[in-house]
Amino acid sequence: MNIKGIAASNGIAIAKAFKLIEPELTVVKATISDVEAEINLYKEALVKTTEELQKIKVKAAQNLSEEEAAVFDAHINMANDPELLSQTTDKIKSESVNAAYAFDEVSNMFIMMFESMDNEYFRERAADIKDIKKRILAHLLGVKVNDPSTIDEQVVIIAEDLTPSDTAQLDRNFVKGFATNIGGRTSHSAIMARSLEIPAVVGTKTILEDVKDGDMIILDGLEGNVIVNPTAEQVAHYEEVAKQYEAQKAEWAKLKNEKTVSKDGQHVELAANIGTPKDVEGVLANGGEAVGLYRTEFLYMGRDNFPTEEEQFEAYKAVLEAMGDKPVVVRTLDIGGDKELPYLHLPKEMNPFLGYRAIRLCLDDTDLFRTQLRALLRASAYGKLRIMFPMIATLNEFRSAKALLLEEKAKLVAEGVTVSEEIEVGMMVEIPSAAVLADQFAKEVDFFSIGTNDLIQYTMAADRMNEKVSYLYQPYNPSILRLVKMVIDAAHKEGKWTGMCGEMAGDQTAIPLLLGLGLDEFSMSATSILPARSLISKLSKAEMADLAAEALNKSTVEEVIELVESIQK
Repeated sequence: MNIKGIAASNGIAIAKAFKLIEPELTVVKATISDVEAEINLYKEALVKTTEELQKIKVKAAQNLSEEEAAVFDAHINMANDPELLSQTTDKIKSESVNAAYAFDEVSNMFIMMFESMDNEYFRERAADIKDIKKRILAHLLGVKVNDPSTIDEQVVIIAEDLTPSDTAQLDRNFVKGFATNIGGRTSHSAIMARSLEIPAVVGTKTILEDVKDGDMIILDGLEGNVIVNPTAEQVAHYEEVAKQYEAQKAEWAKLKNEKTVSKDGQHVELAANIGTPKDVEGVLANGGEAVGLYRTEFLYMGRDNFPTEEEQFEAYKAVLEAMGDKPVVVRTLDIGGDKELPYLHLPKEMNPFLGYRAIRLCLDDTDLFRTQLRALLRASAYGKLRIMFPMIATLNEFRSAKALLLEEKAKLVAEGVTVSEEIEVGMMVEIPSAAVLADQFAKEVDFFSIGTNDLIQYTMAADRMNEKVSYLYQPYNPSILRLVKMVIDAAHKEGKWTGMCGEMAGDQTAIPLLLGLGLDEFSMSATSILPARSLISKLSKAEMADLAAEALNKSTVEEVIELVESIQK
């Protein structure tokens, strides 16, 4: 049987199926006489759950970034939430009911409350409560939960989806890959698979029903195929594909310490996108020449209050020191849209992606912005800092943001604090108005970084999170290519450089076009760097310039893809 899904993480896995099925947690209402014993039973379940989550967190910290492991602190806090505890114990006392029933009722009420909220951040917390609810109920009912951390043989995990606590427990020595019914390339499980560097196929719709425990599985994370109980010939074929892929990775690894140079000797910079200081390890391990995007909003997320100037300074300093003489582009706070802070009480908006966010928020709340700017300026003495402002739509926004930066710099210098004189100040180009007016912006910025994820959705008027219009997320559409060209040409005319930090920068179909358009810096996930370097080394920049010129005159995205594929054959 061949099941088609979405290729979410590269690689080939051949192993037995291990079905990770939700435990049967049937709750029956019962009247009890010993209320205190029932309350103690509930409290014991909380203790066991907390211990379980702490163990998972320790395991997660070995494989994942601090940000990814920190989710389990939040789960521990939720499990021990005073409101959840008091409402459950009150229900046991007032209704003389068993702990499992009382907890099930109260937790369901919390889940419904969170799911009905307008705030996306809180709606997502409902999934966390469901994860915790399952653990606590399992202890109350004496049901064993299928625990991925107990796997001690090579398997491919088959599941409806994987929760954060599931993925955190995966041991790469035994879990060779996973396939799920639901999910996409940007779902939590897909991102975690790429972090762990194990193959994954998601969004298969039916794999949990189609596969039995112990079935032999071939998981093709390169093409998005899952073969159940393959023939000997299929196994032999995919063993050869796996061998070739490993050989390819070994070839890429040889390029780790090389510069990124095209076949005709033209150098471009390959950089990585990061979210936390810990991510620098992956940048250097994959031969990154720079950090092209440090997403500082992760410093603000997963907590109850704003990070202090000192906390921010330490985080920025850690990244700059770790990168040494390699440049680090730090994006100032980009909150809003799909990234919300529960403690920053933003007004509800009809369309938050087009609303009060990023630089608009920072120019309004200047105290918040100045704290970040001071931390960045102080850290600048420890490396090669480049600062960029997100979501710039007008020249006045850029001028205002830069003026605040210069004010804080003057104050620090007056205080006797060392600040680098070599800081480049640039901006994200993610709003079409900025791309169209790039010739004017280029006179005032030190560099551009094109944020294609937003530029594409704003240009095509298509929400990239909406599956119904996902066909309009077209990075190779001639309209997008023309905007990219306008930005690059405007920068070069003023002797400035242009980078790109959207998903498009690491896309193997887009790279030939971007090289031909004259992009100076490509910033991508760390694991995409070596494949990109290998591809660029095989391309002549002069020939790609001809290719890009031809692509700009095409009418449709399909024609552009066909054009690029014609040179890759």
